[in-house]
Amino acid sequence: MANINIRRDVADPFYRYKMERLQSKVEGKGNGIKTVIVNLSNVAHQLARPPNYVIKFFGFELGAQTNMDPKDDRWIINGAHEASKLQDYLDGFINKFVLCKDCKNPETVVNVKDQEILLDCKACGKITKADTRHKLGSFILKSQPKKGKKDKSTKKADRKARKEAERNGTAGDDEANGNGHSPGDSGSDQAEDGDGDGALDAGSDDELTRKINAEAKELNAPEQEKEVEWSVDMSEEAIKARAKALPEDLKQSLVIENGDDEDGEGNVYDELGKWIEQSAKDEGDVTKVKDVDIYLKAKELGIESKHKTPAVLAQCIFDDQIVKEITPRAAMLKKIITSERHEKAFLGGIERFVGIDKPNLIPLVSGILMKIYEADIVSEETLKSWGSKASKKYVDLPTSRKVRKSAEKFIEWLNTADSEEDSDEDE
Repeated sequence: MANINIRRDVADPFYRYKMERLQSKVEGKGNGIKTVIVNLSNVAHQLARPPNYVIKFFGFELGAQTNMDPKDDRWIINGAHEASKLQDYLDGFINKFVLCKDCKNPETVVNVKDQEILLDCKACGKITKADTRHKLGSFILKSQPKKGKKDKSTKKADRKARKEAERNGTAGDDEANGNGHSPGDSGSDQAEDGDGDGALDAGSDDELTRKINAEAKELNAPEQEKEVEWSVDMSEEAIKARAKALPEDLKQSLVIENGDDEDGEGNVYDELGKWIEQSAKDEGDVTKVKDVDIYLKAKELGIESKHKTPAVLAQCIFDDQIVKEITPRAAMLKKIITSERHEKAFLGGIERFVGIDKPNLIPLVSGILMKIYEADIVSEETLKSWGSKASKKYVDLPTSRKVRKSAEKFIEWLNTADSEEDSDEDE
């Protein structure tokens, strides 16, 4: 099964944080129809989160009942749901409950303290807070296991992942260690759930046997990390070195292109985006952030002429009223967008803003493009080229297709207008 980037907005093929693509199948008919997510345990393990967090998030987002603690590892959502739609919702879960809010890295650990969900990032060292206003936040706070214990779904995900990594002869270890259908199973399960801590005396033979078997397994098993291990070198130097070895067509899909990124000064594009977001908070609305200030900030960072800057601006300077906001921003945008490459980057930013950040705006794509065309921000040729084919450069292909599907009326209008002009000239 092909893996995909945990952050699907990252185009770098060497991005080290990977996960399986969600696989689902629809079963039943009528009122009994349901969707089974076949590989949810694997995906949850790769995100270092319990599977019940993920399935519960889907239930909240879809307004559907879910099977929260399946004994057979069949994670079920009532109703029929496409895998691509679930994958889009998984992006939301990752953004809210996996990614570090500071460095956007998924290498985080969840800790709960004082009724707050803390994301401890092992990459940058920062501790940021997840949004407890989401219904899943309340669920996480209420479902924390007792101190020193893991919940059963987390243990099951860990066991399954370890079994898959140890297929060479360790499949029977669970039975050998007392985890099979033995008379002591029910007491063991109660201890895991924190509901039966007193079921076995600390000095009983069963308890002692389990401890001995567990310690023996640890001694005999090959060494392996119990946490998700990220092994690929993702330093800037390593990425650039690998990029040089790639064929030219693949180089175009990398985040770092032709030395555009700064040398050792951090991500200036990210800095520009954060500055605009902070300015919008200070002013109370993004529309109140002045064009001249945006341009001067880009110039201060040395990226006012870089082709990636329009992509950043497209994602940061608009809100739900983008159709009304394009024309007032046109003068500043035209000063920055000075080539076909700039135009394509701007459209890519718009595609990401609409497709990922504001999917409620997808039906308005034709109107957005009309305003861009009328303001002469992007040329007619670039707009036609963009509308002719979906691309995974800025978003995943299903999202790109949705955005372009909504743009069909505008593209059709452009082509019709050209045909009428040609007809008039012939006459």
